[in-house]
Amino acid sequence: MMKRGFTLMEMVLVVSVIVILFLLTIPNIQKTIHVVNDKGCDAQLKVVDAAILQWRLQNDSIPISMSQLVEGGFLSDRQCYCGDGSKINVLNGQAVHE
Repeated sequence: MMKRGFTLMEMVLVVSVIVILFLLTIPNIQKTIHVVNDKGCDAQLKVVDAAILQWRLQNDSIPISMSQLVEGGFLSDRQCYCGDGSKINVLNGQAVHE
């Protein structure tokens, strides 16, 4: 009895199907990464808004910059940025994303 293995044509077909499936999933993965980054940035804006509120309660004034919140111990340096590296600023007593 002869042992039968995969032919070259069968291997090419299987690899082609795998590649096509992978190429079909790439846009979904990129979209998911974008959504996750947006949600993370929204969450970080809420953290900064909470720090602004704490500042207002403690100092009875509105902070004019992120550096005031960092120097006051309300935020760390890392919390001044979104996950994608963009900076968060304070404008009229609210956190805004650049």
